[in-house]
Amino acid sequence: MDTDSPIRILSVDDHDLVRKGIAAVLATEADLILVAQAATSQEAILLYKQHLPDVTLMDLRLPDESGVETTRQIRRVFPQAKIIALTSYDGDQDIYQALEAGVRGYLLKEMLHAEIIRAIRIVHSGKRFIPLEVSQQLNGFFPEVALTPREVEVLTLVARGFGNKEIGDVLGTASGTVKAHVQSILSKLAAKDRTHAVTIALRRGIIHLYSPELASTILNG
Repeated sequence: MDTDSPIRILSVDDHDLVRKGIAAVLATEADLILVAQAATSQEAILLYKQHLPDVTLMDLRLPDESGVETTRQIRRVFPQAKIIALTSYDGDQDIYQALEAGVRGYLLKEMLHAEIIRAIRIVHSGKRFIPLEVSQQLNGFFPEVALTPREVEVLTLVARGFGNKEIGDVLGTASGTVKAHVQSILSKLAAKDRTHAVTIALRRGIIHLYSPELASTILNG
């Protein structure tokens, strides 16, 4: 590795303002250079292949595919890829899935710019960067009791106000089967009722409601 060469960075985020902010931060550091910016998963994969950056900053929420799946796709072809999740998602499920996909660092967007710079340098050196406030979110989280994909689908529809019959109609299954899924969800999340389960799932990042107003209403009771 040529230590005199700047660290080449790919920035992936669907918000133009965020990408501009990252670009401004990186421009202040002589040893960092932004080689490309992507707004979608597809763009990220194409630009990664084109530029082979040293470090990639990856948002977890993208319009066409999740940042977790994008990370998996990149690392499937380039297992040496050094990717840092830079996101507003702080639930333990989000963190666990990103780490499982192979990210080498996990940053929250509200963290200081100095943390982003430090994370890039540390990950580039071959180490991991998981801040204390992120690692604490994983305390007590056990992947083996995670919801199944079908249970996540059911809970997402519950969060949108669907009843068992309506959920059954959407998923093409009997309402009795939906009821069994709901009971399993309550048990796994140690929730007292459906609303409590939705609240827990939103906070942990098990489900995401892309309407900020709806999510806020549920979380704030």
